Amino acid sequence: MSQLQAKPGVEKINLYEGGLATLKGASNVVKLSSNENPLGPSQLAIEAFRNSAFNLHLYPSADHSALRITIGKIFQLSAENIICGVGSDEILSFICQAYAGPGDEVIHTEHGFALYRICTLAAGATPIEVTEKDRVTDVPAILNACTQRTKIIFIANPNNPTGTMISLEEITFLADNIPSHILLVLDGAYVDYIEDYDGGAKLVETRTNVLMTRTFSKLYGLGGMRVGWGYGPKNVVDNLNRIRGPFNLSGPALAAAEAAVQDQHYIGKCRSENNLLRSWLAKALAECGIVSDNSMGNFILARFRNQEEAEACDEFFKSKGIIVRRVSSYKLPQCLRISVGDRDACERVAHAVKQFKAGKA
Repeated sequence: MSQLQAKPGVEKINLYEGGLATLKGASNVVKLSSNENPLGPSQLAIEAFRNSAFNLHLYPSADHSALRITIGKIFQLSAENIICGVGSDEILSFICQAYAGPGDEVIHTEHGFALYRICTLAAGATPIEVTEKDRVTDVPAILNACTQRTKIIFIANPNNPTGTMISLEEITFLADNIPSHILLVLDGAYVDYIEDYDGGAKLVETRTNVLMTRTFSKLYGLGGMRVGWGYGPKNVVDNLNRIRGPFNLSGPALAAAEAAVQDQHYIGKCRSENNLLRSWLAKALAECGIVSDNSMGNFILARFRNQEEAEACDEFFKSKGIIVRRVSSYKLPQCLRISVGDRDACERVAHAVKQFKAGKA
């Protein structure tokens, strides 16, 4: 008798392990493992969420029109070319479901977001990992990896967990040189931390095979709501919507996101605070001999001499009530990813690193 089995590829997916969120027996814990906005969401978003409680008996919008129109107005984009999902993660999954399958290949970079590989395997396709150059996306390496079997290229820009990014000119060069049968996906989860950068929106508008994704989980402080969006060619967005469940986003989530994106004054404040403290923390770590690349997100990838030192520092952090993220699963065992918290949290990290280094001297 044959046994029940999942389709090929599913068993190759490791169960997801989220960043540590609690420390047993510890008080005054600061969680810097999930790249959350320490300032929280806009008060307008909170109020919209509260008001949505009166409509919990109603099904939410199936086409997310109000949110799509609002996003379009804020970023000067066509609402018809926008799709909304449960975080940008769900949209990445839709992309693989719609455009990749058995016999197809999907490219991601060496230290790219883990979900690219997961979504690829779930769709029955083959993930192709391309090396980076000093933790930065290598465009020539991606082009060399393209074949007739390649259907999708995923690039996080800025990348998680490295924090590095490539220029719009490099992305344009990539888009201009990939075969037309390949969909280039620009994952912009951390784009909002960069001033005067559209995440590739204009590139999307001048190509038939480029799509960008964004999220409300980072700078907008709505990680608990799980709302993301994508912007792409109409035919691509239509195909993704054919897969999307009609009520994938709840009413409260839609209301909070719509209010959040309208409060650009608050978003600007959060961006400035993050970027200021990110620079301060990177400098404080460097003074202790802990180097990092120039991060463009809301975290720093701290590099230690080796894996042993990185793990020892992580344990020391825990003893001080500080939770950060180990990234050995991203082939960076000598590193720790540290989210940029508020000023008090950043000062605690800097002080703990000084203590750790002094103890090892």
